[in-house]
Amino acid sequence: MTARRRQAGTVYLVGAGPGDPALITVRGRDLLARADLVICDALAPGALRREARPGATIVEVGPAHGRRALEQASINRLMIARARRGLNVVRLKGGDPCIFGRGGEEAEALATAGVRFEIVPGVTSALGAAATAGIPLTHRRHASSVVLATAHVGRGKDASAVDWKPLAGAGSAVVYMAVGRLEEITAGLAAAGRSPTTPAALVRWATRPDQEVLVGTLGSLAGLARRAGLGPPAILIVGDVVRLRPRLDWFGRRPLAGRTVVVTRAREQSASLSALLEEDGARVLEAPAIEIVPPTSWAPLDRALAALDRFNILIFTSVNGVARFFGRLEDRRIDIRDLAGL
Repeated sequence: MTARRRQAGTVYLVGAGPGDPALITVRGRDLLARADLVICDALAPGALRREARPGATIVEVGPAHGRRALEQASINRLMIARARRGLNVVRLKGGDPCIFGRGGEEAEALATAGVRFEIVPGVTSALGAAATAGIPLTHRRHASSVVLATAHVGRGKDASAVDWKPLAGAGSAVVYMAVGRLEEITAGLAAAGRSPTTPAALVRWATRPDQEVLVGTLGSLAGLARRAGLGPPAILIVGDVVRLRPRLDWFGRRPLAGRTVVVTRAREQSASLSALLEEDGARVLEAPAIEIVPPTSWAPLDRALAALDRFNILIFTSVNGVARFFGRLEDRRIDIRDLAGL
């Protein structure tokens, strides 16, 4: 056992951001790259699993079909036990760990157990949804305050006892996990004094290429969502700032927004093309249809390399051909200057 393993490890409560894997912080990405164990919530972007170092253990613990795959107490025990064994643990959570993400509860459990921990903030879903929907949560002409709330009340609390007044009185009100109780939420805000004509929007799968935005009013949005069949996860935004969306929807105006593109290049060569397509708004599916392998015989190329002085033009049909050609030159110890006469 190494000296490092004999020492207690650290648990890092890392915010993965709202959906786009590029929105994780630099600190969070660095910690993933050197973690021994990564404990992931379901809403943490799947692509971030690939940022973990080779050999790291990945454990999925987040909600599946509305139920947690692992109870919170079990998650706490897992983090504590692995840290005491000397492992560095990343607890990867969607959005920000401490904005409706149970980060505070997990930090309390770690502190009680005497386990060293660090909280790494992330872009919370409200900010990601607002940014990519073209809805600034504050604006000098429209909103000078923001209130964040969740539609899921704690265990043992009466859902009907929610105080809607702080949300109704805010310049912008944002409600997480709102779809399942949308009619109750909108009715509660209206009863607390918010006008039913107030602009409102639902943002589903915020910041991802398949993001959906449904716009209406406080009074109409529940019916619109029901007819559209819009399901969770979604963020509700209520306030006059929603009026700005038609002018500020930069995300939906990208050239490939709403399109799905299948990239069939070899897996090791698809990343750069996929990144360009995603930058323009496409949802990219990587489905490698070819595999680059050495030829069954190098004899034809070797004969050509042995007679380079007989050729006037050298034509390559792909980057793969270039890489293999010059690789063979090096294997055969042929001087690249022999190509000077072509």
